[in-house]
Amino acid sequence: DNFSSPGSVNRWSNKSVVTEFILLGLSSSQELQLFLFLIFSVFYGAAVLGNILIILIAITDSRLHSPMYFLLSNLSFIDVCQATFATPKMIADFLREHKTITFQGCMSQIFFLHVFGGSEMVLLVAMAYDRYLAICKPLHYMTIMSRKVCAILVGVSWAIGILHSSSHLALTVDLPFCGPNKVDNFFCDLPLVIKLACLDTYVLEILVLTNSGLLSLICFLLLLISYTVILATVLRQSPGGTSKALSTLSAHITVVVLFFGPLIFIYIWPFESFPIDKFISVFFTVFTPFLNPMIYTLRNKDVKEAMKKLRKQHVGSKEVS
Repeated sequence: DNFSSPGSVNRWSNKSVVTEFILLGLSSSQELQLFLFLIFSVFYGAAVLGNILIILIAITDSRLHSPMYFLLSNLSFIDVCQATFATPKMIADFLREHKTITFQGCMSQIFFLHVFGGSEMVLLVAMAYDRYLAICKPLHYMTIMSRKVCAILVGVSWAIGILHSSSHLALTVDLPFCGPNKVDNFFCDLPLVIKLACLDTYVLEILVLTNSGLLSLICFLLLLISYTVILATVLRQSPGGTSKALSTLSAHITVVVLFFGPLIFIYIWPFESFPIDKFISVFFTVFTPFLNPMIYTLRNKDVKEAMKKLRKQHVGSKEVS
């Protein structure tokens, strides 16, 4: 399907230019697609509501007006975005016979996937830095983690995400797509789209892998070092404060593992296609945003108490009315 010589590219681009891509989706079975429509509608709805709830309680409950919960609410916002960039279209496509996406729509999906993915990676590092200061430098914590610093950390995470994604888009948007247009996934996955270009994409694949791989590796190493130092400090402390610190840390570490686990698999075989790739895509775009609020709610006493308070207020207001 790929053509390496410039002459062949010109001949093909003169004949036809791809204006839309066909998404092969998760399954071709009509019965299974109806079942998947129901399942993913529930998971998507729960992911969005769960993350919005965390944002809501972080804003309304004065006990959660701290740097950690400010960063957590921003993580929840990214998770809402991560769940929304492709999932609603996937759900709608389960009811459609022809699953297509315009060229512009495809490029938009690639852009937003890497913006949200890159931003979340950097934000997870910021959250690890916050926990490091809170546990290892408690006397300086509130001085260092001021509102301004928190805002800068969130701003930097978005800036790096946008820069990371823009570099991917710059490499992809002008590629000659002149024939093959079937993407074997439910959204425009960058490696799959690049392979459809009518030229030798080997160098481009290496550039894409280096771009994403470097950002992921740097963030992963920073997280690994941070949590190793934090855990060592917690285990040296008195037993009284250890259980709460470990409970909070376990939630953070679980979220990091859920985020980077699929990424590690993707970067081991980035441009090879496996049946499990679609499961990893679903996990990354639907299940991770769904699980994150549950992990923080189940493992965090403050969040659980804030949720109880919000529920009581809601019940109380109903009884008054």
